[in-house]
Amino acid sequence: MTNIRTLCMPLLRGRNLFFLPAVLLAAQALFVTPVAAQETAVDARMMQRMEALIREQQQQMERQQEQLAEQQKQLAEQQKQLDYLRQQMGQLRTTTTESLTEAKDAKRVAETAQAAAQAPATPEEKVVTSEGGERTKLVVKGFVNTAVQIVDDGKDTDAYFVDNDVAESRVSFLGTVKATDDLTIGSNIELTIAPNKSGNISQENRDENNIFDQRKVEVSLDSKGFGRFTLGKGDTASFNTGAADLSGTGVIAYATIADNAGGMLFREEDSGALTDIRVLDAFNNWDGLGRQSRVRYDSPKFYGASLSGSILSDDRYDAALRWGGKGNGLKAVAYAAVADPKESGDDLNYTGSMSVLHEDTGLNLTFSAGTRERDNQSDPYNLYGKLGWQQGFFAVGKTAFAVDYTQSMNLPAVDDEGYSFGVAAVQNFDAYGTEIYALYRRFSLDRDAGPEVDDLDVVIVGTRVKF
Repeated sequence: MTNIRTLCMPLLRGRNLFFLPAVLLAAQALFVTPVAAQETAVDARMMQRMEALIREQQQQMERQQEQLAEQQKQLAEQQKQLDYLRQQMGQLRTTTTESLTEAKDAKRVAETAQAAAQAPATPEEKVVTSEGGERTKLVVKGFVNTAVQIVDDGKDTDAYFVDNDVAESRVSFLGTVKATDDLTIGSNIELTIAPNKSGNISQENRDENNIFDQRKVEVSLDSKGFGRFTLGKGDTASFNTGAADLSGTGVIAYATIADNAGGMLFREEDSGALTDIRVLDAFNNWDGLGRQSRVRYDSPKFYGASLSGSILSDDRYDAALRWGGKGNGLKAVAYAAVADPKESGDDLNYTGSMSVLHEDTGLNLTFSAGTRERDNQSDPYNLYGKLGWQQGFFAVGKTAFAVDYTQSMNLPAVDDEGYSFGVAAVQNFDAYGTEIYALYRRFSLDRDAGPEVDDLDVVIVGTRVKF
């Protein structure tokens, strides 16, 4: 600026204003133009830097877009996996729900079948749906029990084709309705379909043909907390209290020995003539009031024990105590009962039995006793004992053996004495619900008055098939 002023001062002093613009322009050209050029060069470098920065930022944005696209792809894949897991969870919930429903249904059917039957259900039972509604179930079960019975009465030896009266052929229809979680309503129709029952036929009647009989027609209310009420025809409380048996031979040999050949007649020892005395008349184990129309109550079990009682027509009644348990390798059952039959000349009837099984060795012992009080004469009584053995000799099922002895007193008349011994064997075929069995038994009767009679020898071979 000093140089410009120095140059211009003479011109100003000379008042040569005409040259002043020219001087100013020259000065601008001389000094300003280099500055502008310098600033332009600086701006170009800045633009290059900015362009480089913008390119770098664009590259970063492109990389970020690529990363974002990759993340979106990963998110889409994760979403697919999540959707698949949700689908699997849904299927799992459905399968679990169906399994729980099936388990509940199976449990309900099992509880219904168990509540319907007074005795434990056998594996051969079949469950079908009845017309009584969704809560009603029907169990149909039974068996056929047929045999050949050979009898030697001291004069003749004959074969009889019979239905085994120890457990005659039958069919049962057990219906139950699950009213509440605690209460089950039950119904039971049990029919005997048994021609030529072994306890009924005789030398004079070879074809009994008692095909149909109503064993049980009853209804029940069963509560886990309050017990069981039963109304109709069926077992009285005292019935079968003389028949406790864990020997495994009960299908052919038990305390009521007259079920084998009970209708057969003794022959006179001297003349060989038939008497009117049946095996059934000489051997009676006084096993309660039998199977009758009644109302019966069974209490819940307490430490394996339960009380029961029944009321019948004509002021008849009975009461019984049953117990069963296991421990120390032993299994045991014991029964006792008292009954009032209200028969002329008779008072109370007493029955009891017990059976013990050693589970490891299969050895077992059974005992039964029964008597009836009679007015003005000696009381008849019956004693029965059995020693048995069970073993798994074959894979098909257990084999059971037993020997028993019976003493019956004051039958058919006072001071008469009856004796019997038997040998039995039973082979089980578990997979087929089948048993085959054989029995030899001798019946002997010593008479206090009247002619002596011959012994009766009986051989029975048969089979029971369950369904």
